[in-house]
Amino acid sequence: MASTSKVDSSVDDEAEEEEFERFDDFTLASSWERFISEIEAICRQWLADGSKNLLEKGAIQLDSSKNLYKAKSELKYFMKSYCMEYYFEIKKSGEFTVWDCTLHDLQLCFGVKEFLVIAPQSASGVVLDAPEASKLLSAVAIALSNCSSLWPAFVPVHDPSRDAFIGIQNMGTIFTRRFEADRICSQVPVKLMHLEGLYELFVSKFAYSTLDFSMHVFKVRFTMKLTYKTLPYDDDDDTRGEDVENTEPTDFPGGESGNRTQWDDDCPWSEWYSAEDLVKGFGLVVIWSEKKVEGSFEMAEIENSSPHEAEKWILFPNIDSWKGNRIGFASQLLLLIDAFKMSFEAQFMEDFVSVENPGSDNLKSSMVIPSPTIIDRVLKDLFHEGVQLPDFAKGQHRSSRSIKGAPLESLFAQFCLHSLWFGNCNIRAIAVLWIEFVREIRWYWEESQPLPKMPVNGSIDLSTCLINQKLQMLAICIEKMRELNEEFQDCIGSNDPSPADIKEDGQAVDGSNNLRIPDENFDRNCDSQLTADGLRESGNAVQRYTMKPQDVASVDKKPSDFVRRGSVGKVGSMMLLKSYQSMHAPFTQDAPLMTEDMHEERLHAVEAFGNSFLGPIELTMDRQLRWSFKGILSNSNGKFVTCLAVYDMSAFKAANPDAVFEDFIRWHSPGDWLNDDGKENGPSGIPAVEDLKENWPPRGRLSQRMSEHGNLWRKIWNEAPAVQASEQKPLLDPNREGEKILHYLETLRPNDLLEQMVCTAFRASADTLNQTNFGALKQMAMKMDQLYITMSSVLKPLQANNLSGDSETIEDLRRLCVVFEHVEKLLTVAASLHRKFLQAPRISEAIFSDFYDFYLPKMGRGSGQEDVQMEFDMKLQLRNHERQLVSNMFMPPTANQSWRKVLSMGNLLNGHEPILREIIFSSSDHVNGGHYAPSTPRAYQQEIETYRMYICGTSNDLRVALSVTSCD
Repeated sequence: MASTSKVDSSVDDEAEEEEFERFDDFTLASSWERFISEIEAICRQWLADGSKNLLEKGAIQLDSSKNLYKAKSELKYFMKSYCMEYYFEIKKSGEFTVWDCTLHDLQLCFGVKEFLVIAPQSASGVVLDAPEASKLLSAVAIALSNCSSLWPAFVPVHDPSRDAFIGIQNMGTIFTRRFEADRICSQVPVKLMHLEGLYELFVSKFAYSTLDFSMHVFKVRFTMKLTYKTLPYDDDDDTRGEDVENTEPTDFPGGESGNRTQWDDDCPWSEWYSAEDLVKGFGLVVIWSEKKVEGSFEMAEIENSSPHEAEKWILFPNIDSWKGNRIGFASQLLLLIDAFKMSFEAQFMEDFVSVENPGSDNLKSSMVIPSPTIIDRVLKDLFHEGVQLPDFAKGQHRSSRSIKGAPLESLFAQFCLHSLWFGNCNIRAIAVLWIEFVREIRWYWEESQPLPKMPVNGSIDLSTCLINQKLQMLAICIEKMRELNEEFQDCIGSNDPSPADIKEDGQAVDGSNNLRIPDENFDRNCDSQLTADGLRESGNAVQRYTMKPQDVASVDKKPSDFVRRGSVGKVGSMMLLKSYQSMHAPFTQDAPLMTEDMHEERLHAVEAFGNSFLGPIELTMDRQLRWSFKGILSNSNGKFVTCLAVYDMSAFKAANPDAVFEDFIRWHSPGDWLNDDGKENGPSGIPAVEDLKENWPPRGRLSQRMSEHGNLWRKIWNEAPAVQASEQKPLLDPNREGEKILHYLETLRPNDLLEQMVCTAFRASADTLNQTNFGALKQMAMKMDQLYITMSSVLKPLQANNLSGDSETIEDLRRLCVVFEHVEKLLTVAASLHRKFLQAPRISEAIFSDFYDFYLPKMGRGSGQEDVQMEFDMKLQLRNHERQLVSNMFMPPTANQSWRKVLSMGNLLNGHEPILREIIFSSSDHVNGGHYAPSTPRAYQQEIETYRMYICGTSNDLRVALSVTSCD
């Protein structure tokens, strides 16, 4: 029995549980109630989470505001799906700012902060049926009331183009706010185009309709915001350089482009292309602060007032986000990189244009060569010689020389810049232009005409590329040849004897070389004409010795038995050791000019042969291998010493026939002559004058290195003949060196040429942009500094001359083009802003600073990878003294630009009516003495906003949003 009773009891319990599971809660029996309950659960969850937890759960930030986020949830009611969104702020602001540009549309329309929006998940996203909209709004209102939430809720209604909403907000136990917004998309009634009509529209919402509003006073609060925009710039001026293959003039950037003026005509890059002005225009927001108005006449006065009477002016620029490709230096440099990669496919430049080249058909089909007319125009511009040499330091950045290219104004740099725009910078066009370029250079050489855009004096700049060094060397050779030709012509015209050839006053003239034989009183003025023929006065005589000849007896104690030749003049008061003659400084030849490859050849020869490189010195000096420049040699001890010039020794012997080796050392290297008396020499190794008078001959000795057995210097001295500089073989043979340079240019390998072109083109392009005037924009200056550092680092491997077509350096160069592209864009924006706000630099600096911060994250991506959803948006409040400058930017519209025959709105700014007018009317009531007083508790004895109307539009459309507070 006990077991049976237990079984029965367990069966009863199971039956009770099953009966409990089938229990129906009739309080949520209808689908409508369950829908409200679901909305309530979601709202309670949002209230419990708070803003921080909602962010962790995936709340989305709105693009229009940095402080507004939204959380959303999906609902179903019958067969329809709805989406409910909760908009909230992270930072709770105290007062509501009416014209805050970051406000959401519904916040601006109805003056709310946090709010809900519930809408159907359909194509239109709005509720088209009015009963459904009311029912949906009621469900949300009941759910929020159950949650004790004061959030306003909105439902989009009607057609999507109307931006229509209805809404409701529970403000406590007494007050309720209702919202409604709609738009007129067709022609707006004339009355509602003016402030008087809009004022009466608002008053009609709370005043009796039978009243004449113009005859009664209704005090309301009023604030207005007007938006103006400058007229768009002419977009018909496309950038030069596009369609270079279709039209001939675009292949020559320096040519005329008609009478049309561009915004950047005075910018440094305008010689090569016309950049699109990325600053498309400006918008201006003019705000009238809140004030009380009492009638229609006061509104008419406000409409006729000038925008300069407004309290605030806020400027916002329209800067293009630059989607897609853009013509500029960066785009052409990228094409040059493609040509550089193809340059490894041939041995000579002629192979790219030769019909016998197997790959020429493919090249011809894809790469077009400009017409001969264009080639002639480019060559004419390249070889046009001005009145004076250009300034080769022009546009140079302080880091320019770290890039091994050519100076901007030099001939090769101009060739590289022309190549960027010649035939769209393909390898065939470059080959054709290079061949014609070298052919033109040969003509200048053969005709002994000065080479344009190249200096003919000074030393070779070894920091530049080798081609530029060769061209500078060639220009000097041409100048030397011209001097030799002039001298030859002068000699032909002076064959007849002249009185100057007659021996006179004990002086004879050598008829063969027109040199005077000096006597004992011959001074430094005697052979001064030799300096024009490549000779130089010894720096030792000019710089080391400053004593005057009268400080020591100038008459030699013993006359010389030989003729003195090639003397600049006496070396202070110094005397020769053996003959008691005054020491004379000789004319010496200038050190031979050498390019980088010539230096390397000589250095390799010295390293290979050591001291034996000089070999048995031929005293006739007819071999170029004996150079006179002061290079570096390695002696037997392995130490580096200064090589004594053979030619300098010969010139010294000619000027001082009785000199010994010690005399030469005293003149040439005073530090290697030691006085026995322990007294130090005077400045630069010159003995004091008193010592010379009392202690003659001077007691001293050579230094240890000069007195060693087998010293190379003494060996050279013993074998060197006495030959004055004018009779020595010139160290520079201009004819021989010129032909070698032309051979180098004509046989240059394509990849070697393109390597130097890439370095020079980057440097010249950057130097061109560096000339841009962008004012005191520090970010732009810093970016230019970084660009040069980046270029120097990326282009450095090109100097090694060991690249291949598949080298990683090619990809590094492509990435460098992306960096260059971004800097070029920033510079364009900086230049445009600077020129527009020359009289108000604060504006340009503030706008560019914000744009730089906005654009900086994009610097690592190409223009095609930019985020199209991000647009630059900034607002700048203007100061009073800046208003007139901005006002002048709104030029009065011309007849073609004024498409409206009759202006419909007031508040004109230089003839421009606002493109958008926004107005907020509002009225308040004191509860304790007004309409709501009888049923209002003491806790609500305060002023509340009873009516609020937001109006936005122009003469073509009008949007009105109304909120009404009532006591339920």
